[in-house]
Amino acid sequence: MTGAQASDSRPDPLNDDLGWMLGVVFRAYIRAADHAVGDLPGGPRGYQVLTAADRQPARNQGAIAEELGIDRTVLTYLIDDLEHDGLVVRRPDPADRRSRLVTLTDAGRDAARRRRETLRTVESRLLRAIPPEDAATLRGLLRRVAGAAQALDPLTDLCEAVAETVERPPTGRSARRRSART
Repeated sequence: MTGAQASDSRPDPLNDDLGWMLGVVFRAYIRAADHAVGDLPGGPRGYQVLTAADRQPARNQGAIAEELGIDRTVLTYLIDDLEHDGLVVRRPDPADRRSRLVTLTDAGRDAARRRRETLRTVESRLLRAIPPEDAATLRGLLRRVAGAAQALDPLTDLCEAVAETVERPPTGRSARRRSART
């Protein structure tokens, strides 16, 4: 077997790399989604805020910032821009006069609905490589993973997993090579 044939028979490490796969799909989605929501103040982040403001009960800026992982200061400016365009309003929270609830206007609800329809088309095209029933399964699985990941504190849970792997003594051929060198 020649060197070229040997390398061709080896599995591609990227085929099992979740980060690589998610990155490729994410970048393709973002490129297409930017066209769908790019006209909103803040683009994709503006769309996320519209989506978050469309939930009941209405929530304040702090809760939206935490849910979306957006710095509160950045979110304030983003909501200012969305409010300026007539897509959201801030209303006093009846439970806390110092807090403002962010809600959609009718124009904001319509803008969110239209963008959601466009994004569904983007998603359908992105997933057209698999049968519709597999796409539904993928969505369900991703929903579960996303829900669990959202609940994690990545600085403890996920980093602990990495630390456990790094701290484990090496096994197999690489361990034998290392011990032979010492």
